[in-house]
Amino acid sequence: MNSINRRSVLLAGLGVAGAGALAACSGGTSATPDLVNPSGSSVAVTEQRRKGTGRTQNVTLTAAPAMLDLGGGVMAKSWAFSGRAPGKDIRLSVGDTLAAELSNQLPNRTTTSIHWHGIAMRNDMDGVPPVTQQAVRAGANFTYRFIADAPGTYFFHPHVGVQLDRGLYAPLIVEDSKEPLSYDEEWVVVLDDWVDGVTGTPDEVLAELRQGMGGMGMGDGSGASSSGHESHDMGDMQGMDMGEDSPSPSTSATSGGMSMKFMLMGAESELLGGDAGDVKYPYHLVNGRVPADPDVYRGKPGRRVRLRIINAGGDTAYRVALGGHELTITHTDGFPVAHEQVDALLIGMGERYDVLVTLGDGVFPLVALAEGKDAAGMALVRTGSGSAPRATVRPKELNGRILTASRLRAADDVRLPSKKVDRVHRVELTGAMDKYNWAINGKSFAMDDPAANPLTIEEGQRVRLDFVNTTQMWHPMHLHGHTYQLGIGGPRKDTAIVLPKKKLSVIFDADNPGQWMLHCHNAYHGEVGMMALVAYQA
Repeated sequence: MNSINRRSVLLAGLGVAGAGALAACSGGTSATPDLVNPSGSSVAVTEQRRKGTGRTQNVTLTAAPAMLDLGGGVMAKSWAFSGRAPGKDIRLSVGDTLAAELSNQLPNRTTTSIHWHGIAMRNDMDGVPPVTQQAVRAGANFTYRFIADAPGTYFFHPHVGVQLDRGLYAPLIVEDSKEPLSYDEEWVVVLDDWVDGVTGTPDEVLAELRQGMGGMGMGDGSGASSSGHESHDMGDMQGMDMGEDSPSPSTSATSGGMSMKFMLMGAESELLGGDAGDVKYPYHLVNGRVPADPDVYRGKPGRRVRLRIINAGGDTAYRVALGGHELTITHTDGFPVAHEQVDALLIGMGERYDVLVTLGDGVFPLVALAEGKDAAGMALVRTGSGSAPRATVRPKELNGRILTASRLRAADDVRLPSKKVDRVHRVELTGAMDKYNWAINGKSFAMDDPAANPLTIEEGQRVRLDFVNTTQMWHPMHLHGHTYQLGIGGPRKDTAIVLPKKKLSVIFDADNPGQWMLHCHNAYHGEVGMMALVAYQA
């Protein structure tokens, strides 16, 4: 990969410090406080306040085994919704109610759920076993019903084990009946890193990563804080999907007799502050297709197109550019920002960006460079005659102006008003590759006791979270049920990258009662314990 053009990179660092020194951090107490029940009266009252249209859209989502055609002769035995990955997008108008029936047809008594990523909904519909619901058993159905009262680009995926890294995901688009943007067409762009059914399964990946580099005699020697805590083994909790038909990981590539089939070594990125990722993926996909046989968008020169870009990956940030074009960033994580013109953008797992582009005449590569991993996904934009570029093409825009979230500003109508902060939580990100013991505040999240160490808040409070990354790895931190604001006047987001050895302060208003997950959206970091509960006190 070419080096980044420093003169043209608009990079001020993703670690944004919050404003001013405020009150000392509040933490958990020795006695577990009374928490708002996910189906409690305050949750119901908040739902009644949401402005609805009275319309309901009914959909059925069948989670089942599927043989997926990734293009170019690549077939993957995976799981998917209704036999395709990404699944068919769901579109609502703002204020509509979604009634989505999940039918679990997964094998080997595998439980599952659906999390509606980025939607500020009622807590008992958030899809997080065992916090907000019991996992949906194999052969059973569960209906999610909620009002989608904020327009934007969202997606949905399981919140059980590492099922996120299979094919069970799809876009969720909430359209604005008073859309202020002007454009001719809209295209959804779903990015994903793919291993399932090709070189192994996500559970095999996790099993290898759990060995840690220390177990391979390869400790990173970084001195990254692990706080002396071993990771809580969630492997025997509900949600692990090691089916009878899952072969044992290959040990053809080993270190000290231990498997090295999936662990990626030497992935480095300046944009991400060092180590770019943990997992060696054989393919990177755009809309479920490999670069050798890409998805094709067709349009006309001069037309203005809105791209809704979603990173549904498990372990990969992507640098996205459209060859020969400039991008205008309009939204991130569903919320509008002051428009910025860039050549490329960086998108971490769980993040979404909306951009506008005016189409040129010809055939252009839409490239999602796997940041630091020397690989990429690609789609084509065809507006005229010409031959398709090679799958290995790297347009110059990838090394042009790259705007990161820290440089964006919230649009005036969504910027949080200035207000005194009532509650501050220090959220220290801990762990290292040596023991693969990722955690929050040195404590791995316990699925068998999810309310053991809650970050407590109260309804009506202005809350500040100080993410302090003590590790050598970047982490995309996702908060359920809310959007937070980066620093003073920064963008409104629900998922933000916290760089190694950096601090990122975010604020939000506690206006959606319940028990909400806060976690790293690296599927493997979250599963071994980099999760915490942000819980409203009753």
